[in-house]
Amino acid sequence: MPRFVVEADGGSRGNPGPAGYGAVVLDPATGETLAERAEYIGVATNNVAEYKGLIAGLAAARELASDAQILVRMDSKLVVEQMSGRWKIKHPDMKPLAAEAARILPRAQVTYEWIPREQNKHADRLANEAMDAGKRGKQWEPSASTAALDHGAARALATPPAPVGPPGDAAKGAAAVRAALVTASASAAKATAAQELADTLFADAEALTEAIEPCLDADAPAVAGSHGWGPDMGAPATFVLLRHGETALTPQKRFSGSGGSDPELSPAGLRQAAAVAEALAARGTVQTIISSPLRRCRETAQAVADRLGLTVTVEEGLREVDFGAWEGLTFAEVQQRFPGDLQAWLDSPKAAPTGGGESFLSATRRISATRDRLLSAHAGRTVLLVTHVTPVKILVRLALGAPPEALFRMELSAASLSAVAYYADGNASVRLLNDTSHLR
Repeated sequence: MPRFVVEADGGSRGNPGPAGYGAVVLDPATGETLAERAEYIGVATNNVAEYKGLIAGLAAARELASDAQILVRMDSKLVVEQMSGRWKIKHPDMKPLAAEAARILPRAQVTYEWIPREQNKHADRLANEAMDAGKRGKQWEPSASTAALDHGAARALATPPAPVGPPGDAAKGAAAVRAALVTASASAAKATAAQELADTLFADAEALTEAIEPCLDADAPAVAGSHGWGPDMGAPATFVLLRHGETALTPQKRFSGSGGSDPELSPAGLRQAAAVAEALAARGTVQTIISSPLRRCRETAQAVADRLGLTVTVEEGLREVDFGAWEGLTFAEVQQRFPGDLQAWLDSPKAAPTGGGESFLSATRRISATRDRLLSAHAGRTVLLVTHVTPVKILVRLALGAPPEALFRMELSAASLSAVAYYADGNASVRLLNDTSHLR
């Protein structure tokens, strides 16, 4: 069965205003352009133009092979979510267009994936060429198109290799992408070009992190890799990480872990939980809620669940570190009473708090295992994890491939949101850190 990638886009200069669309059909194995479509459609909105581009792209793919499996890649979150069935289609102008797109090919043959605008340059250029032609009173001509120049010669959308190392470990994920880039090309010349590209883009884990889509929208899926290069990894699993709301201990900056009094949310914490629930309801992408067993997290999670109409699952692995004899104390009080133990804890992730607490090394093993188990159970979904400072920092540190001391270099406010997307090849993309805009 043939496989095609359809990339589509639409634009309107005025919204509504003079509008056009562009679509391209690609060979996923070689990146070769198989068909291009573009048209000036007169005055319309961006969304109408985007849907028109989708329809044209699917029709072009059907002309090539009516039994093909199609991956549609668009930078329109609205179109992707509506056509995937996750968002309702409410606007009267969108309903007939969505229905027309759905009739072109059987639903089982088409999957949808959001990509950032930077990775959709080919279709975007086609749409702009169509609008430029319309401005001159003409229609787009394929012979005049330069859109393929934005496509790039080193695209490799072939099936990714088996994961290397646990999901979210950046260095091992980088190795997987290097291998995919090198081996995806059919000819020796293309392989050489891909190797040079891989060496440039992915020389180390830090370069990979920069190359992955640096989107700050926690809800927007992306494809790891730069400008569409690299394997097609499909929709990631996205963990939205919510630190619980304030307790009476939070403003006093006291150690509050698994071994303490298990405090409830304070009045301020309850207000924070309500505010974050409203913010997540407005985004509308959370599909599952999982909480630490500690009371402050369960109360925060329940506030969100009540607003979203979901249930809360408790996960023991998301609990906070046990701070042993330091529970309930401020940093200054610990420094006064246990100066040697505190310094050892600051110097080494292997050191545990006084009195049988949990070291960061032990916590990292626990949280990594929890992460892997949850990723296996929730592939391709957006999951809200309601947890604590240390688990959030550890998940972010591992995703970045940062050293253990990075745990002391992150700020995480009460009721803050962070987000990490995990891809099938083991790469992870940190998309959000310590967002508290919903509390302002």
